[in-house]
Amino acid sequence: MRRVQNLPLSAAEKVELWTRWRRGELPADIGRALHRRLLTVLRVVRAEGGKPPAPRRRSRVALTVAEREEISRGLANGGTVRGIGRALHRAASTISREVRRHGGRECYRASVADAGAWARSRRPKRCRLATRPTLRDAVTAKLLADWSPQQIAGWLHRAFPDDPEMHVSHETIYRSLFVQSRGVLKKILLAHLRRPRTFRRSQHATLRHRGRGQITDAVSIRERPADVEDRAVPGHWEGDLLTGVGSQIATLVERQSRFVMLIRLESRDTDTVVRALTRRVRRLPQGLMTSLTWDRGAELYAHQRFSMATKVQVYFCDPRSPWQRGSNENTNGLLRQYLPKRTSLAKYDQADLDRIANRLNTRPRKTLGYQTPAEKLAEIVASTG
Repeated sequence: MRRVQNLPLSAAEKVELWTRWRRGELPADIGRALHRRLLTVLRVVRAEGGKPPAPRRRSRVALTVAEREEISRGLANGGTVRGIGRALHRAASTISREVRRHGGRECYRASVADAGAWARSRRPKRCRLATRPTLRDAVTAKLLADWSPQQIAGWLHRAFPDDPEMHVSHETIYRSLFVQSRGVLKKILLAHLRRPRTFRRSQHATLRHRGRGQITDAVSIRERPADVEDRAVPGHWEGDLLTGVGSQIATLVERQSRFVMLIRLESRDTDTVVRALTRRVRRLPQGLMTSLTWDRGAELYAHQRFSMATKVQVYFCDPRSPWQRGSNENTNGLLRQYLPKRTSLAKYDQADLDRIANRLNTRPRKTLGYQTPAEKLAEIVASTG
């Protein structure tokens, strides 16, 4: 097994890095494949803001390697600059500058000249926001108002339909935020983005690692019985993960009573989540949970194992449609009073979570006619006896 190297990546390795990044591989996996440290991979990714750089191409008007070989041979045979230019259908001034730039008639070598020209062709191009201060000021103002880059780009097209100079893509805004070496948008504006990222992720990574649409044999929420939708019968629950800094808990809400259960999780992999959910559901009275509606998170990839162990049918929301679990989303918002964002949830043991759930379950709810969820659930259990 090769050792992990603390060396910079070669050009070929960078090409492989970006190829794997486009496929949605995690930085740690890319590092293992290239035998490099994770920080080495992240350094390359962050330098480009997570956006693979465009492949370098030679200009169609630049001299080619073959033309430089002809120049070298012509000089060696004593040819004139004008004669070489006529043979190549190039201006004499082009040939003269090429020879003078690379050592003169006596020292000109085609391979050295071509390598030098390729190296010098890498010029930093100033981005759109850097060359248009009015556009930059407009983007900055909207970012400070907590607008997303996509909202800003759409608004600019509507507000200035006949002024292309005031148009910019959301990708350019993201790139100007993440690549601070551009010196266009200040780093402090990153705090106004809805998600605290430092570079763009591949769309394939979002699908692959956030679990969108990747669950085998998922039963759509559209196949859920009508009596679940109108809350006519009890026993139908909604669930999700509530995340903190490097930690997470599972939240379960009964749709009719709004009764809440919180489950401590050691990690968010599907085996851990399914085991924890199964243990908790088995402790419920018989028949109190007959279905569970979940987001399309990969943590419930093993949903069939959960259903076999508990006899509970799992339904999955449509991609990017958390509102289809309205009770759970609302409850997660209430829980943030006790479990704030950007804090670690690992410090709460199961007893702490049970106390927090009890606080919510013993608070009267307007939607229940100011009954508490605990009282409503007790009625349900008594009626199903």
